[in-house]
This record gives sequence, C-alpha cells and structure tokens, in this order.
Amino acid sequence: MSLTTRVLLGLAGGLGIGAWAAAAGSPALREAALWIEPLGTLWTRAIQMTVVPLVVSLLFAGVAAGGAGIGKIGARALALFAVLLAAAAALALAMAPPLLARVGIDPVAAASLRGATAPVEAKVPGFAEWLTGLVPSNPVKAAADGAMLPLIVATLLFGAAATRAAPERRDLLVRVAESVSDVTLVLVRWILALAPLGVFALALPLATRLGISAAGAVAAYVGVTVAACLLVIAALYPLAAFGGRVGIGEFARAAAPAQAVAFSARSSLAALPPMIEGSRALRLPGEIGSFFLPLSASVFRLGGAIALPAGVLFIARLYGVDLGPSQLVTVGVSSILLTFSVPGIPGGSILIMAPILLAVGVPVEGIGILLGVDTIPDMFRTTTNVTGHMAAATLLGGRRRGEAQLAADGA
Repeated sequence: MSLTTRVLLGLAGGLGIGAWAAAAGSPALREAALWIEPLGTLWTRAIQMTVVPLVVSLLFAGVAAGGAGIGKIGARALALFAVLLAAAAALALAMAPPLLARVGIDPVAAASLRGATAPVEAKVPGFAEWLTGLVPSNPVKAAADGAMLPLIVATLLFGAAATRAAPERRDLLVRVAESVSDVTLVLVRWILALAPLGVFALALPLATRLGISAAGAVAAYVGVTVAACLLVIAALYPLAAFGGRVGIGEFARAAAPAQAVAFSARSSLAALPPMIEGSRALRLPGEIGSFFLPLSASVFRLGGAIALPAGVLFIARLYGVDLGPSQLVTVGVSSILLTFSVPGIPGGSILIMAPILLAVGVPVEGIGILLGVDTIPDMFRTTTNVTGHMAAATLLGGRRRGEAQLAADGA
C-alpha cells in the first residue's frame, strides 16, 4: 500500500472516529481522543524540526553551486506567484460580498461574539521597518523565531558570496550543504513513514472538538472561505496537468501526501518534505526540488490571498462597516502583498490581517473572532497553499523540461 493511501486512510479514520465520538456525546470517548493528541503534536514538531536545515541547505547549495537556470526560475516564479495570487484574491472579493450579504447575522449572536473576543493589539509595520527586517541582524535568531523570509534572504546572500570564494573552498561548502540536505531527507523519510499515525492523531481530536462546537454567525465566513479554496484547488489540477505536461492523476498522486500533511498539521512548511518527494515522483528538474519548492513553501501563500479578503469582509459585515469600491481594491492589493509575510504556522493568515483592517476602518478586535473559529478555514487554506506550490513547481518544471529537450534536439 502506497504512502499516499496510508496517509489518506489515517486522515479519514481520524476524522470519522472523531466525528463519531463527538456525536456519541460520551465524556470518556472525548477524553480518550484528546489523550491521543500529543502523538500528533510530537509528529508535527518532528517534521517541522527538519524545515530550517532543509530550506537553508538546499537553497545555499543551489545558489553556491551556480545552478544553471536558478535566476531564470526565480524570475518566473515571482511572475507566476503574482498572477495566481491576484486571481485568488479577485475570486474571494467576487464571492464574499454577495454571499455574506445574503446571510442575516443575528445581532445578539454577533454581540456575544464581540463580547467574548479579547482585544488584539495591532502593530502595523511601516515600509522602512519591513524593508530593514528583510536582512536579519542574527540569522540564527531568525531561524529560531521562524522568520523564514529574512532567513531566506540571508541564505541567498551567503550562497551568492560563496560563488566568489576560491573553487576548493566553495566546493567544500557546497558538499557540506549537500550532506546536510541528504541527511535531513533521510530523517524526513523516517518521519514520513509515521505519517499515517501522526495524521490520525491530529485528525481525531480535531474532529472530536469540531463535532461539538457551534458555528453560529461564522458559518457564512467558513463556507465562503472553504468554497473559494476548493474552487482554486480544482482549477490548479488541470492547470498543472496541461501546463506541466503531466497527467492529472499523476499530479494528484504526487501532491496527495503533502496535501494530507497540510490539511492535518495546518502548516505549509511542515508539508515541504513530502512536496520535495512529490517533485521527484513527477520527475521534475533537480532545481525545482532544491531551490523552487523551499522558496515557494516559505513565501507563497495562495490560500492567504483568499483568507485575507474573506476575513476582512466578514469582520466588516459583522461590525456593520460598509466598504466601497476603493476600499475593496485596497483590501485586494494589500492582501496580495501581505501574503509574502504570512508565517507558515496554523492561523498565520489571520495573524497578519491587522494592517488591512486598519487601512479600511474595520475593528481590529474582530481578529479574535476569526482565530476562535479558524480551524476549518485554515485546513483548507493550507491545502490550497500546498496545492499551489505543487502546481507552480509542475508548471515551471514542465517548461524547464521542454527547454532542455529543445536544447538537446538542437545539439
């Protein structure tokens, strides 16, 4: 039985048993389900433990070795990211207003939600602060804090500097980085072998809690976010298949393990190792797995381009704030730009929403409401992120294969 099948069975089993335990209403069953949760947390931390050494070693080796085509892939990646993010944000802005307008939000329920929400202190960084934050004063601290964008900038700078070192020293550094990535990938395979158990242990308590929680006034927000994510995911399959010159079934099988990890762990970075394995299953060029996927998993949040507009529009609806066309444009553009700063952790898209809310005059306190009901939307957002990473990798990898074939035919 393939890893994909086993992981999906673990996910389905956890969700099914958890829903049954919630419906049964037995405190003993609920307590037993929650006792299993530490196993899932342990597995998630194990796979997250490999992310920083894997990203740093792969990016450094790819740049320091002067990999052919890396600069071209980086430029194409940014252009592809911009197009996909704009399309996702436009879809959310088109879907959310009419659907939310149809839902009557009970004033009593809304007041109850607002009363139960702890105020969220928003610190909006200026452009100068954001720009200076791209270069970390302490890369080790950036790694410990999970600040992936500054860490990537530092890694790329060190990799570029290594290309100017003496050949024997550069080769030594590249071999060390490659050795770290090889050892980390061995560890990743060991951890992924436990994926069915880890995913089951995450899904079981999750379903147990959700089965007994009331959606209330947030059902519309959850429905809009999930529907938009599913539409984007569905569109990515044929896009990757035709643009990347692979079969839809082949792409689906390669992406499924990473999607299962993303859905249960709710972390895009945690799904990086199975994404790299999936790129190998699709026979994508080496630089896709060594350079593009670590970069994409760290900065490209397609689900965030859906979550941010949908969340802002829902909070505006909840608080009775009408947003005009210019404010909607502000929401869309700000959402696209802020997705590059979304941390790869559960609820990351919600945590950076404050600047957009302040920009359009919507109460920042509404973030607390979204965080309280963010489990289901975050699962689908993260799955959208990972599907976007795999689709973009397949698109760029297919083009690279085509260029290599043309070069071979011309020779």
